[in-house]
Amino acid sequence: MKLITAVLIGAGARGAQGYAPYALDFPHELKFVAVAEANPVRRAKFAEEHGIPEDRCYETWEDLLKQPKLADTAFICTQDRMHYHPTLKALAAKYHVLLEKPMSPDPRECLEMERAAADNDRLLTICHVLRYTPFWSTIKRLLQEGRIGQVVSIQLNENVGYWHIAHSFVRGNWNHSEKSSPMILAKSCHDMDVLSWLMDQPCVRVSSFGSLMHFHSGNAPEGSTDYCINGCAVESTCPYSAPRFYLGEGKAWARHFTEELTRENIVRGLKETPYGRCVYKSDNNVVDHQVVNMEFANGATAMFSMCGFTRHQERIIQIMGTKGELRGFQDKITVSDFVTHEETQITIPPQITGHGGGDSGIVRSFLQEVRSYGSGGESLTSASASVRSHLMAFAAEESRLNNGKSIDLSEYAKQLMNS
Repeated sequence: MKLITAVLIGAGARGAQGYAPYALDFPHELKFVAVAEANPVRRAKFAEEHGIPEDRCYETWEDLLKQPKLADTAFICTQDRMHYHPTLKALAAKYHVLLEKPMSPDPRECLEMERAAADNDRLLTICHVLRYTPFWSTIKRLLQEGRIGQVVSIQLNENVGYWHIAHSFVRGNWNHSEKSSPMILAKSCHDMDVLSWLMDQPCVRVSSFGSLMHFHSGNAPEGSTDYCINGCAVESTCPYSAPRFYLGEGKAWARHFTEELTRENIVRGLKETPYGRCVYKSDNNVVDHQVVNMEFANGATAMFSMCGFTRHQERIIQIMGTKGELRGFQDKITVSDFVTHEETQITIPPQITGHGGGDSGIVRSFLQEVRSYGSGGESLTSASASVRSHLMAFAAEESRLNNGKSIDLSEYAKQLMNS
């Protein structure tokens, strides 16, 4: 098996902790030979873990990509609005690229990256990791086998979790659409992608509703302070208490604002970083709940609901077909037959890596595609496949901002191409 070499651009949570560990677990398959990361602590830690020499550690992606080609592949795991330029540069330098989702908050940039991959004859695989999990791939197989007949309608709920929405989308990096992406893209482009994949039909029309209903200053309790830790009168009874979360069950999530998880460092971070802010006094603007209605080319429909006000972080799916029904939740998939009334339950074994096995699954698949490149076919989450689901998300946000106006996907795409 050929060893594939890689450079990492962005050694944050997704890059360094989500995808790169594959190289440590399977060193005969993948080796990182260079890293670009602005944070010197993260850069040094990644270099030490992967045995990268100091002269192959760069502060910026520009410094890395101006070097002669260093590896077979580039893993680009920067923030949402920092995907476009390094991706184009890496493709032009003939790297095969694994790109963290979403491709870009700008639909035109998504289209341009898709074209750049084709023009440079390189792979551009987007990290829609759910497709690579045993749970979702099993559901796909059951549909392809015709176990429930023709799919008529799908209902998919994404329960974000009250603690997760507060961490990432009120206090964190994805809390403002102009700094990162709209919620439907930043969090739920996974769901648009899964729906497009499972339905296996072009989406022709979408409409959407949603708002920032709760996390704003109008709901700030009397006695609350700008930072939870600064004498807030209601901190002990607030579900979104930053000290209770980051010093308790959410301690691991404190890595987003401190590299060393000591109590002293966490307390300092709760005083000095956005992660200690009151959820009602932040600078967030992304929605905390949203629904999307979709119609597909064959007449089938889908309904997606994202909500931040749930105890657990989970997805629940119900697929209704002409001959049966499928329900999926956590590690259980149940198929009901309309003729026999038999129910078949499938239990997915526990997965070791993140996103239900999707993080390691996509890296394994990407490496196989790099080794066999030129033999035909495209990756499961190629740029062209991802552009289709990204356009669904962009159109949904366009609808939401226009009072739920129905958006024709074909016309929407034409407008983008001509603008």
